[in-house]
Amino acid sequence: MRLPSKTTVIRIFRILAVAEAFSWAALLVGMFLKWVLRTTEVGVELAGPVHGAFFIGYGLAALALWRLQRWPFRVALFAGLAAVLPFATVWFERWAGRRGYLGATTVPAAARVHEPAEV
Repeated sequence: MRLPSKTTVIRIFRILAVAEAFSWAALLVGMFLKWVLRTTEVGVELAGPVHGAFFIGYGLAALALWRLQRWPFRVALFAGLAAVLPFATVWFERWAGRRGYLGATTVPAAARVHEPAEV
C-alpha cells in the first residue's frame, strides 16, 4: 500500500482545518436552534455527524503530520487542543504555516540556523 505524499497530507490537513471550523459553526447553530429556540433538531442531526467526521479526519491528519514532519510534541499537542476548541483549527493551521511546520521540508523554519546576510 502506497502512502500519500507529504504535500498531499499537508493539503488535506489545511482543508480539514477549515472544514472542521465551519462544521463547528454549523453544529453551534444547530444546537442553538435545538436547545435555545426549541424549533428543530435537524441542525444537530445533520451537522453532528459531519463535524464528527471532520474532527476525526483532522486528528488523523495531525497525527500523520506529527510523524511525517517530525513535529515537536508541543506542536502536536497544540494541534490536538485546537480540534477541541471552536474555530481554533484555523488559528493552528495559520500558526503552524507561519512557523514552517506545514512546509515541504522536514525541518521547521523556527528550528533552522539562519545564515548571516551577505553585504
